[in-house]
Amino acid sequence: MCGITGWAHLNTYSTANHVDDAETIRRMCNRLIHRGPDSQGFYLEEDVALGIQRLAVIDIVGGDQPCFNQDHSAVAVQNGEIYNFRELKKQLSDLGHRFISGTDTEVLPHLYEVYGKRMVAKLNGMFAFAIWDKRKKRLFLARDEFGQKPLYYGIFGGKLIFGSELNAILSHPDVTRKLNYHALRQYLVYDYVPAPYSIFEGIFKLPAGHTLTLEDGRVTIESSWDLSYKKNKVVPSIDEAAEELRSLLADSTRLRMESDVPLGVMLSGGLDSASIAAFAQQHSAKPIKTFCVGFEESSYDESRKARRIAEYLGTEHFEERLSIDKIGGLFSEIGSWLGEPLADPSMLPMFWLSRFARKEVTVALGGDGADEVFAGYPSYFAHKLAEQYEKLPYFLRRHVIENAVGRLPSSKHNMSVEFLAKRFFRSLSDLDPVARHISFFGSFMNADVNALLTNEACDPNSQDIYAEARTWFDKGEFDTAVVSNNIIERMQFLDMNTYLAEDIMTKVDRASMAVSLEIRSPFLDRRIVQFAAQLPRNFKLKCDTPRFAFGRTGKFVLKKTMSGVLPDSTIWQKKTGFGIPVASWLRGKLNPLAHDLLDSHRLKKQGIFDSLVVQKHLKSVESGLAASAKAVWSLLVFQIWFDNFGP
Repeated sequence: MCGITGWAHLNTYSTANHVDDAETIRRMCNRLIHRGPDSQGFYLEEDVALGIQRLAVIDIVGGDQPCFNQDHSAVAVQNGEIYNFRELKKQLSDLGHRFISGTDTEVLPHLYEVYGKRMVAKLNGMFAFAIWDKRKKRLFLARDEFGQKPLYYGIFGGKLIFGSELNAILSHPDVTRKLNYHALRQYLVYDYVPAPYSIFEGIFKLPAGHTLTLEDGRVTIESSWDLSYKKNKVVPSIDEAAEELRSLLADSTRLRMESDVPLGVMLSGGLDSASIAAFAQQHSAKPIKTFCVGFEESSYDESRKARRIAEYLGTEHFEERLSIDKIGGLFSEIGSWLGEPLADPSMLPMFWLSRFARKEVTVALGGDGADEVFAGYPSYFAHKLAEQYEKLPYFLRRHVIENAVGRLPSSKHNMSVEFLAKRFFRSLSDLDPVARHISFFGSFMNADVNALLTNEACDPNSQDIYAEARTWFDKGEFDTAVVSNNIIERMQFLDMNTYLAEDIMTKVDRASMAVSLEIRSPFLDRRIVQFAAQLPRNFKLKCDTPRFAFGRTGKFVLKKTMSGVLPDSTIWQKKTGFGIPVASWLRGKLNPLAHDLLDSHRLKKQGIFDSLVVQKHLKSVESGLAASAKAVWSLLVFQIWFDNFGP
C-alpha cells in the first residue's frame, strides 16, 4: 500500500522549473509518508511529475517505484495491490516482456503497452494508479471498481494535479483552498461527500471504477467496469449457489493472502469477518493472527463473539478494549489525517484497531463489502417493509402506529428497536426512494440543512443534493425497468458506488493507512460481486420466511455458504454493526469537547452554521434524546476537520 501524487501540464509544450518542481513533488510526497514510510520515489520531466511513498509488501527489497516497461516509454506509480499479477506477468512474459522485479506494480506499464486504456479490465485488485505515456504525452489515472483506494484530482495553474489524499494536492503552490458549499450540504445529508465532489472547490474524486485521461489538453473520464444485475437464464438452486460462492470466496481470500510481510485478519465477531477468518485459516499452515476491539458498553461489544470464533477456528487472537477515556485522546490524531469530513463514528474504533493490529502485522484482511454485495443492511429490509406498510389504512399508519413509535423511550443500545423504528418512520417522509434510502442513516434530513446553515453558507446554485445518487439509482442494468420489482438491487448498486466507496472504504483506507497498515477485502473481488448480482434477489434478502419480519434474512446465500464452516450462532446472529455509543459519550466525557468545538462565539466567527440551531441539537442530546446525537457528531467531526484543513 502506498500514496501517490503528481501532476501533468495541460499544455505539454510548457517549460518547467525543475528545481522548484523537484522541491514541490518532494513536499507533496512528504504529506503521504504515513501511507508509505519504506521508500520514496520520483519521476520528473518537463511535462509531468510523479511521486510515490511506498509501503513495502511484495518484493520488499526490489519493488521500489516508479516502475517502467522495457523501453521506459511508460512509467507507473500505484497505491494498492494487483492480486492476479502473477497470472498477468506470465501472460506478458509469453508475449516477450521481461521484468526486473517481483513487485505487482511492474505489470502495469507492461500491461498498458499491450492493451492501452483497456488494461484495467485485466486487473483483479484494489488500486489507484497513474501511468505516464511518454510517446503520446498522455497521463492515465485509474481507480478500482469499488473505490478501495482513493484518488483526488484538480486543475490549477495549467496543470492537472492528483494525489491519494487531499493533503498532497493542497501542498502544491498552485492549488487554492475554498470550501465547496454544495459538498458541505451533501456531507450533512450523506455523512460523507460522494464522488465526484470533494469538500474543496476545484478538487474532485475520481469515481470508483473510472479512469481519467489527460491528452492534448483535454480531460476524459470513462467508466472502466459495468456491474449487471440481469439474471442468468439458468437459475441455480440455493445450494448450488452456496457451493459456487464458497469456491469463489476461498480463492479470493487465497489471492489476498500473498504477502512478504506478516498478515492477519480483522475479526469483529460478525458473520462477514468470521467468514474471511475461516477461509484464511484454511489456507494457512499455522494459526493466523486475528484482531478485535471491544467496548465497555455491552450492546456495542462483540469481543466475546470474536473470541469464541477465534477459539472455534484455532487462530492466534489479540484483543484490545476501547473506552471513552482512550477515545478522547484520538481526536487530535484523527484531525491530522482525516483529510475530508467523514461522520461515520466507526472510524474511531477502526483507527484504534488498525494501530493495535499494526504492532503484529503489516497486512490484514477484513469483511468489508459483504453487506452491499449480499443485501445485509437494515435499510434494504426497510424498503421492502415500507412497501407493505404503505398498504395499511392511513389512519392506522399515522395516528396509531407512528404515534406509538414516537412515544418509545430513547435507548442507549446499539441498533435498538427504538432507533431503527424512528429512523424508519423519519425516512418515510421522503416519498422519493433515493432520498428515503439516504435519510435512513444520514445525520440530517435535506429539509433541515437550510435551517442549519447561515445565509452565507447556503448553496447559491441550489443543486439537487441527491443528483449523483439518482444517477447511480437509474444507471444499473436490471431485468425490468419497474422500480418496485428491483428496488433492493437498485439500492445495492447505489450503495456500492456511493456509500461503499466514499464512506466504508474511505474510513478503512484513512484509518489503516494512518498507521501504515494495508487492509484487503476478499468480498470485493469482481468475480464475487458479479456472481452475487446475477443471483435472484431472494438469495440475498430472503423475503418469504418468518425470519424476514425480524430482519434476519439478509445475506441469505452467504449464510448458506458458511453453514458447516462456522457455528450456527455466528451465522444467524442479529447484525450489530461496528459503532460506538455516541449519544452517551456526548452526554459524558465528550461533552466538554462538544461545547468547545460548537461554542456559539466560535460558530458565529466561522460563519457556516447557525449557532442557535446547533445549540438546540446539543441540548437535545444532553436532555437524553438520542435522536440528535448523529447530528451533533456530524458537526463535531466537521469542526475537527475544519481546524486542521479548513480554508
